[in-house]
Amino acid sequence: MRAVRLHEYGGPEVLRAEETPAPEPGEGELLIEVDAVGVTLPVVRATRGESGVPLPHIPGGEIVGRVAGIGRGVSGRRVGERVAGLAFSGAYAETVAVPAVMVTAVPDDVDDLAALALTRSGQVALGALRAGGFAEGDSVLVTAAAGGVGHLAVQLAAALGAGRVTAAVGDAAKAGFAREQGAGHVVTYDQDDWGDPVDVVLDGVGGQVQDAGLRALAPLGRLVAFNAVGGTVDTNALRMRGTSVIGFAVAHLAARRRDTYERHQRELWELHRDGHLRPVVHEAMPLERAADAHRLIEARANRGKIVLLAR
Repeated sequence: MRAVRLHEYGGPEVLRAEETPAPEPGEGELLIEVDAVGVTLPVVRATRGESGVPLPHIPGGEIVGRVAGIGRGVSGRRVGERVAGLAFSGAYAETVAVPAVMVTAVPDDVDDLAALALTRSGQVALGALRAGGFAEGDSVLVTAAAGGVGHLAVQLAAALGAGRVTAAVGDAAKAGFAREQGAGHVVTYDQDDWGDPVDVVLDGVGGQVQDAGLRALAPLGRLVAFNAVGGTVDTNALRMRGTSVIGFAVAHLAARRRDTYERHQRELWELHRDGHLRPVVHEAMPLERAADAHRLIEARANRGKIVLLAR
């Protein structure tokens, strides 16, 4: 089968399209014929060795396709069923083996690219909002607001009744895009004043942007870190203002809170069906252009999702 693999850590240049043996589904796994795969910032960082993935390595990501095989111990799925899911490795390929717990059926009225975006990026956006204790009327600030997760987080906050939605972006060129997603106020990272304090910050950047997000919190506010590089948090400063910092990773939700994960997915499908959630695909390109996709993500040049087409 065709796949994109890395044999050494590095930048986009280490990604090579080549022929590799097709996988077989192990116990608890489904074999998926991949139609499309989403490119994410954590995967781009893994290519540079930040997560220590073993080499050679086929990158992971969210996928959409059809069930081609069913491993031992898996029930409730059928060959040919249209599904989307999360693969921790092996996704940049024509076929991938995925833990069945990470797979969900795709409704007939949801197209492949929307399903791809809502399976991981949508789950991260909604899960992060919920992890931050979001309630109707809360004010929300989203960093990386033009990215694959961020633009959906802005849409979700607006659709779910946020009192005010602020988008933080890297430069003014992305401001119009962020407003189109439902942000009432847009700031850039280099601004000193990010406006009135907010109840919830969803941070997809980390570092100095995380620091600015913490300063933007109102007393009792919550910052949720997703896809971020991290940073140092002064716990005494948190105590003095009653604020909180929460880490969110969708894989733990899918594996350990399956009922919540499935409820969130149903909610995402419904919001999309009603027109409240409109995933934006910046570009869909052939699998062989994976290096170009990674360059776009590293440059934070994308507005919405970057997608690779396997078929």
